[in-house]
Amino acid sequence: MPLDANDLAHLKVLEGVDLQHASGLLERCPIATLQAGQVLLTMGAPNAVLYMILSGRMSVHLEGGPQSEPVAFLLAGQTVGELSVLDARPASAHVVAETETRLLVVDHGVFWNLVDASHDFAINLLMLLAERLRANNTTVSTNIRLQREFKRNAMVDALTGLYNRRWLDDALPRFVNRFARNGQPMAVLMMDIDHFKKVNDTYGHPAGDAVLVTVAHTLRTAVRPTDHLVRFGGEEFTVILPETGPRAAHGVAERLRSAVKHAAIKDAQGKLLPSVTISIGGAHLGPDGSAASLLSDADKALYTSKQNGRDRVTL
Repeated sequence: MPLDANDLAHLKVLEGVDLQHASGLLERCPIATLQAGQVLLTMGAPNAVLYMILSGRMSVHLEGGPQSEPVAFLLAGQTVGELSVLDARPASAHVVAETETRLLVVDHGVFWNLVDASHDFAINLLMLLAERLRANNTTVSTNIRLQREFKRNAMVDALTGLYNRRWLDDALPRFVNRFARNGQPMAVLMMDIDHFKKVNDTYGHPAGDAVLVTVAHTLRTAVRPTDHLVRFGGEEFTVILPETGPRAAHGVAERLRSAVKHAAIKDAQGKLLPSVTISIGGAHLGPDGSAASLLSDADKALYTSKQNGRDRVTL
């Protein structure tokens, strides 16, 4: 199908341009037809052509290839490939026809003739590039925000809102290295809800979740602003106590134990559930200590607390 005035009239890059003069330059350009699924541009491949989309719809893809999720769509009236013509660099994205698409193929010679011949064409091109840059910046900002959310979600326990074991595995070695290097005191507490299985067996798992949420909230309220509370897994919790010696660590542990013991627990319907207690074991960072040894020592102390009757602190 030959090029006609209607093809040119809806092209954004030609708005305000003398179409009679433009058609004289563009009528020599071939028209290409792509079927759905055909790739027009491949990221990293050379391109020296501006494509004006006469009809159809195209998708734009970044890393992952043409089969990845599209980051943008191009419709009739838009252009693609102008960046490669301007800076003589390879295509910066994969562009694929989503439906049957007709394209006016404008080589770099005709492109620069249009720029030289029409001030309006150059301005339109500049505006289109500015819009695309703004859209790209918005996409980048959105992706950064989503990445931060994904990272946070990966490090936070969904039920209690506390840091999870993954966060602890990443953060604790860094705390240990910093405090060991500076010779500062540091402690870790390991806590376990006593007879938690009995709660689940007697009242059901929703009640068990209510217990976990209440205990997490109570502990969060009772720890100091500088402490770091973690749901270690199941009914176990961990607290990192920076700049904390043995006496202060014992005081923190007793405060946490007492707070949980006296906390009121209600299920989702507001029904009061039996209170629970926690057993606590603690360990202090030694001169040659590591994250693994610190957790191991705290876990052994927790075991001692449970063996000695539960609802107690062992450091």
